[in-house]
Amino acid sequence: MIDVLVVDDDFRVAEINAKYVGKVPGFRVTGRAHSAAQALAAVERGTIDLVLLDHYLPDQTGLQLVHRMREQGHRTDVIMITAASDVTTVQQAMRLGALHYLVKPFTFTALRARLDSYAALRRTVDRVGGRGLTGQDQVDRIFGALRTAPAPSAPGLPSGQSEPTTDLICGVLHRADQPLSAHEVAARTGLSRSTAQRYLRHLEQAGRLRLSLKYGDTGRPEHRYAWVAP
Repeated sequence: MIDVLVVDDDFRVAEINAKYVGKVPGFRVTGRAHSAAQALAAVERGTIDLVLLDHYLPDQTGLQLVHRMREQGHRTDVIMITAASDVTTVQQAMRLGALHYLVKPFTFTALRARLDSYAALRRTVDRVGGRGLTGQDQVDRIFGALRTAPAPSAPGLPSGQSEPTTDLICGVLHRADQPLSAHEVAARTGLSRSTAQRYLRHLEQAGRLRLSLKYGDTGRPEHRYAWVAP
């Protein structure tokens, strides 16, 4: 079994990710951490094979944690699972040895593909390492084990948006008895406000939601969204 540490500052997200990992044969979650300090303590106990690591943690960034791990000689493998999608962060993750980088929100299928390729990498390294490298073919097998086919977006969805997340947001609005703001949708779904806003904007443009404005005493009006019955 491959022992996994799930690291995310959001308790609900950590639990969802842990349940996803538990569905993949050969993997088991042996710990959850909600800060860099908790994660480093778990790694130092020496029982973790793989860390699923968020970048935005309350005490350090995920990449700062990876840097500390490497400085202290910890060789635990890392897959980044985060909403951080800027090129600089992705490049830093690559340079620090992250084996995969999965951007939130994601589907179970996307996570499983990364975990399966990680398991394939370990099997390949064990098989090749048992007899020593004999040439470029063996090197190519090791690097090739991590390749995953890109998952296509669901029809009609912008790149980076998933059908399960769309269904989750639609379900919340369908059950609501009044229009909801992006903040309220985020709170009910466990998504970040920016992610909820991105999905709501697309659904409104697609005619599945109705947008209204709520004016307060000061400041900009609040955007509120209501389900449009088909």
